[in-house]
Amino acid sequence: MQNECWGVILAAGQGRRMAEATGGEAKQFLRWKGAPLWWHSAKAMAASPSIHGLVFVFPPEKKAEAEEELQKLNQSNNLGVRFAVTEGGARRQDSVRHGLEALPDECSQVLIHDSARPFLKTALVTRLARALDEIPGICGVIPGLPVTDTVKEIDEDSIVTGTPERAMLRAVQTPQAFPLEELRTAHHRAEEEGLNVTDDAALIELYDLPVLVIEGDPDNIKITNPQDLTMLTETKPLLPCCGYGYDVHAYGGNRPLMLGGVEIGGDLLVSAHSDGDVLLHALMDALLGCLAAGDIGHLFPDNDPRFDGISSVVLLDHVMSMAAEAGLRICHVDLTVIAQKPKLAPHAEAIRRNVARLLDLPLEHVAFKATTEEKLGFTGELKGLKAVALVSAVR
Repeated sequence: MQNECWGVILAAGQGRRMAEATGGEAKQFLRWKGAPLWWHSAKAMAASPSIHGLVFVFPPEKKAEAEEELQKLNQSNNLGVRFAVTEGGARRQDSVRHGLEALPDECSQVLIHDSARPFLKTALVTRLARALDEIPGICGVIPGLPVTDTVKEIDEDSIVTGTPERAMLRAVQTPQAFPLEELRTAHHRAEEEGLNVTDDAALIELYDLPVLVIEGDPDNIKITNPQDLTMLTETKPLLPCCGYGYDVHAYGGNRPLMLGGVEIGGDLLVSAHSDGDVLLHALMDALLGCLAAGDIGHLFPDNDPRFDGISSVVLLDHVMSMAAEAGLRICHVDLTVIAQKPKLAPHAEAIRRNVARLLDLPLEHVAFKATTEEKLGFTGELKGLKAVALVSAVR
């Protein structure tokens, strides 16, 4: 950029149309993601390499309070550009004029932005500033979107007087970019002539200066009506997580062999405080891993008589309740049992279906495998069996 470009953040409106819905708070001071709306606009503008500084325009009665918050926010999350603060006026164009007066002498280009558009993206800021800098003879660059509804012109009696060609219409947004000298001159003339306009580009147009419309951003929405406040509802994003579980049980006890809540039968018994379902125990530890909530030994101690002989399905139900309370959504489980005996292939489908039922998962998102360790280790010597579980989830 050959010219120094600043942004003016307009945050001086009174918000009377939405006063009832906001409890009397002007919309630009509503909180979103822990900060007022005007701060989000400022962060998006300041992140552009085209922007050298910002001027904030606040209501006179809130200027000191807002400036104090601005300083605190900047300390914790630095804007990275110079900034200044000034008071707004009775009308939008008065606030713009005050903002222009607060710009430094070295500034030659300016972007005017309504802080009630908190979803502004830095890319749009940069495109506007570059278009103004690179296209000869342009006295304004504004973002616009095609109009999707048919628009009618009416007279004072609401009688239709014309239907503009929709293809030639654009719904304009802010920021709007201008050479500073031309915009200051236009505002000075409007003040002298008593003109009142709704955006700065209209002033430039009044004096037959060329204004270019570039493609706007559909997400750059203005908070205008009470129903728009739903857009400020904060929702936590779903974050992927995974949990790994491992468990071992020895043969030689008095518990019948259970795997995945399915009784396997046969002459191999397991030693355990609960029912000894090694597969569900590994699965529960994997689920607790997704929650970073310890392990089943902490939750269900093996010296607690309440859990003597208890079904692991009951314990799993408790862990699933914990998962639901934490907002965990299980996506997929991969389960493996390692045992020399018994042969588990005849039971594989029953185990898989029962686990799917217990987790309320589609069958295609429950994998079950059984393998041996080729007669090696304690499983190969028929001293016991083990299981591993991997759970994929979002939280």
